[in-house]
Amino acid sequence: MNQYKIALLPGDGIGPEITYVTKEILQLVSKQNSFDLQFNEYLIGGPAIEKTGSPLPEATLNSCRESDAVLMAAIGNPIYDDLPRDKRPETGLLKLRSGLKLFANIRPVKILPSLIEASSLKPKIIKDVDLMVVRELTGGIYFGEPKGRININDQEKAFNTMSYTSKEIDAIAKIAFELAKDRRKKICSVDKANVLDVSQLWRERVNLLSNDYKDIELNHLYVDNAAMQLVREPSQFDVILTGNLFGDIISDEAAMLTGSIGMLPSASLSTNGPGLFEPVHGSAPDIAGENKANPIAMILSAAMMLKVGLNETSAAQKIEEAVEKVLSEGFRTIDLMSEGKTQLGCKEMGEKILKFLK
Repeated sequence: MNQYKIALLPGDGIGPEITYVTKEILQLVSKQNSFDLQFNEYLIGGPAIEKTGSPLPEATLNSCRESDAVLMAAIGNPIYDDLPRDKRPETGLLKLRSGLKLFANIRPVKILPSLIEASSLKPKIIKDVDLMVVRELTGGIYFGEPKGRININDQEKAFNTMSYTSKEIDAIAKIAFELAKDRRKKICSVDKANVLDVSQLWRERVNLLSNDYKDIELNHLYVDNAAMQLVREPSQFDVILTGNLFGDIISDEAAMLTGSIGMLPSASLSTNGPGLFEPVHGSAPDIAGENKANPIAMILSAAMMLKVGLNETSAAQKIEEAVEKVLSEGFRTIDLMSEGKTQLGCKEMGEKILKFLK
């Protein structure tokens, strides 16, 4: 029997609620499919700050490195906004990505037929959407140096540096091209090459790598045009390749095509070592503890962990099918509610998915 060590990071806000629901589902499918998941829970974000003073304790990072996969719920809480930057929950997430060398973030966006009415866009615009955002995760403006705040001539000045090396660009572009081979063989690389030197290098390196993938159709869009095209004609996209800052924005915009950011999973991967699997949405502290959270993105992140991180494809497929079955029968959390549907809380949605798995 295959055995896997899973690091659980519930984090902030609704994180513990959706983690509990997801863990129950994983325990069931692992038993059904004859493999064993050993769960170990670790501190990150707000709870870590309260107990250790650090948003990412060294013990958490080391334990994640020793695991087969990391499943994280959500990070962030405005009550920590007045702390120094290096003490805030979001810094813990950035350090985790850096510490695990997670350079590639993959976010699939696919419209489920049962949720087509949940989108704010017309069904005819989104019905064929099936795209994937490939975002570089450990470079760009979030990690570039120099950065900081200084006083000049009685004024405070803040600055960040957007930078990429050719090696960093080549690594993430290769991920995108390899993914496109098994999809519709189309890549749209998103940059701002008309203004930014770093984007000019990005475009040059992507063009150069495309020579090794003659069967892949490559085009480029400036980020402002790409954002517009995502709501004008989203079905034109297959694989979207972009850097850290632009990917952060584009992937959240793409998520809302489905009607709720609470529906989408993501994977952050390195060349070796454990991957990090997490929902796209935030921690939603305003509804924490109220049983209102949508756990589906976390559940689908767990399925993605099984498929991509552990190669337990059959178990992953069963989870995805159970989610679709529950939604097709009209069950919804509050963020997805529409007329004629049945509203469930976070815990009840998990129980309903469990029922369809049994």
